Amino acid sequence: MGKATVIPFGPQHPVLPEPLHLDLVVEDEHVIEAIPQIGFVHRGLEKLVETRDIHQFIYVAERICGICSFGHSLGYAETIESLMGVEVPRRAQYLRVILHELSRVHSHLLWLGLAADAFGFESLFMHCWRLRERVLDIFEATTGGRVILSYVQIGGVVRDIDADTLRWICDKLDSIEGEYKEICATFLKDSSVRSRLDGVGYLSQQQASELCMVGPFARASNVPYDCRILGHGAYGELSDFTPITSTGGDCLARVEVRCAEVNQSIAIVKELAAKIPNDGIGEKSKLKPAAGAQACNVLEQPRGECYYYALGNGSANLERMRMRTPTTQNLAGMVKALEGCDLADVPNIILTIDPCISCSER
Repeated sequence: MGKATVIPFGPQHPVLPEPLHLDLVVEDEHVIEAIPQIGFVHRGLEKLVETRDIHQFIYVAERICGICSFGHSLGYAETIESLMGVEVPRRAQYLRVILHELSRVHSHLLWLGLAADAFGFESLFMHCWRLRERVLDIFEATTGGRVILSYVQIGGVVRDIDADTLRWICDKLDSIEGEYKEICATFLKDSSVRSRLDGVGYLSQQQASELCMVGPFARASNVPYDCRILGHGAYGELSDFTPITSTGGDCLARVEVRCAEVNQSIAIVKELAAKIPNDGIGEKSKLKPAAGAQACNVLEQPRGECYYYALGNGSANLERMRMRTPTTQNLAGMVKALEGCDLADVPNIILTIDPCISCSER
């Protein structure tokens, strides 16, 4: 048995794209313990509710995280709408879910590329990001933005998407599916990829449940929890929705779940585009939150459940706004998955959990 050594990992690392700092306790190239340290990019976004009114803060919310920007604007807007009792037209709800599921596709493709880069498969990384560009083209054509979309407003959405554009979106997604199937086959069947992922970073179903994991990280350990099954917004009008799970519990299972979720999101977009109602897109609410009024909301972000809480004070500004992001929930599981792994597998394990430090350090 070798002598234990503490190795600082991050906050900058040549493979890991997130500013995460870990102190790794290592014995003979094996990680015995991982101690996370966060707090390097704190921005104080939640305090801005004191100086930005409820409509202005939606632009702050979507800057919590660039990759999950649409989801944060949607989660915030739904929370304030619940706080004030604002009804959102069904068409606006459909459009919100369509854009949210496209954001999930964009996030998962980005993540798949980064995962490939972590184990040295550069061409696979480029193919994933090439397909992701087509989703960003959809965002640009429908909202004017490619990452920060500013599409949601309290009471509805900013602009409509006509029938021809919805058909174009579905055609664009059809063009992705064939090539995406080949990418998934490489991730799940290629022997060199499997050698870096299979059996690495294992987390059992019991561990995932006890540590309150969320998102694809939890579902890869066979925890069938997905906020979309609650049926909020247009999700309640889907013909069928079942959370995608895997019993593997390792890095390969996390890849498997996200690969399948991209296909699931594409199917959701196509179904909603085919049956979208025509009752309008809503308009910006002119109400103010009542003093002492409270509301909370959960939304399934690409990385998992995100919790939102708001407290009104009778003015156009909120008294308090709070988010609990999926990475915050998953840090304990990440530390557990790192225990006992080889030092060379640390970047792979961290990336298959898909942490967002920007989300965690608001």
